[in-house]
Amino acid sequence: MSIGEASAASAPTLERVAELAGVSRSTVSRVVNGSPNVTPEVVTAVTAAIDRLGYVPNRAARSLASRRTHAIALVIPENTAKFFADPYFASVIQGAAMYLADTEYTLSLLIASETESEKTRRYLQGGNVDGALILSHHSDDSSYVQLSQRMPVVFGGRPMSEDSSQSYFVDVDNVAAAREATQYLIDHGKKNIATISGPHDMASGIDRTQGWREALEAAGLDASLHEEGDFSPSGGEQAMRRLLDRGQPIDGLFAASAQMASGALVALREHGLRVPEDIGIVSIDNDYYAQNSLPPLTTIDQPSVRQGSAIAEVVVRLINGEDVPRRTIIPTHLIERQSV
Repeated sequence: MSIGEASAASAPTLERVAELAGVSRSTVSRVVNGSPNVTPEVVTAVTAAIDRLGYVPNRAARSLASRRTHAIALVIPENTAKFFADPYFASVIQGAAMYLADTEYTLSLLIASETESEKTRRYLQGGNVDGALILSHHSDDSSYVQLSQRMPVVFGGRPMSEDSSQSYFVDVDNVAAAREATQYLIDHGKKNIATISGPHDMASGIDRTQGWREALEAAGLDASLHEEGDFSPSGGEQAMRRLLDRGQPIDGLFAASAQMASGALVALREHGLRVPEDIGIVSIDNDYYAQNSLPPLTTIDQPSVRQGSAIAEVVVRLINGEDVPRRTIIPTHLIERQSV
């Protein structure tokens, strides 16, 4: 007998687990596959038998039988430079991985640049994963929304495509968050409040601009001091320079991300303007940039780790055929620091 044959002969089987637990082979199979139609007492007995024998389920055979891969893709349709520079992505991935650690599913990360988007979609549709999580979705790409008609897909953030009304997504209330940030500046006596928004091909960019405008209009203040950024420090710096070049008075700034606020601080220092003495700043994101800027930023905390956990939970529930709300909104809260 060869080493391989001896190993196969001695390896614990489903039948041996069933015999030791005093149940049928099909019952052991239901326990291994996480079926809810098994009593707690039987689960305990089968689990004890599995532990005693050292039985390891054959994942390949189970995948063939169930037509599941037990893999979930997290797709980020951005270039690699943006992905590695933005702490938001790391936090969401951490949350998703933490949730999936207690399930049968593994997480596969796919960074889908514009040149590779079609290859990514072919991979997702090729039976390689059971579901997908999509972050940083842009309005000019409806293919991931269309993909959701073929497999469980959950978006981190409200999708922008016209055909996205039936999509599942997890997000914060970006309009309310921006309105609260702007209102904080108003409550601290600011009258000429500008914004550096995110890109307007993303829902968060549009919604945060809307919240800023709503707060100003409700207070009877001008809402024309707006420049668009790209959520990056360099984008915030360039947008702040454009605002200053207008020559209009500015005593407050709502930056739609802490990264852009950190870039705006560079432009303000170059112009000899002090924060908060000359201009107060409130941002969104309680990340490294918010905590380590000089001064540290008053900001709206959107809990991205919790968002990652929530999108993973929703996609697993969809895979399992559960009834899930299409919109899951994560609460935010304001953190006061020294920038106002």
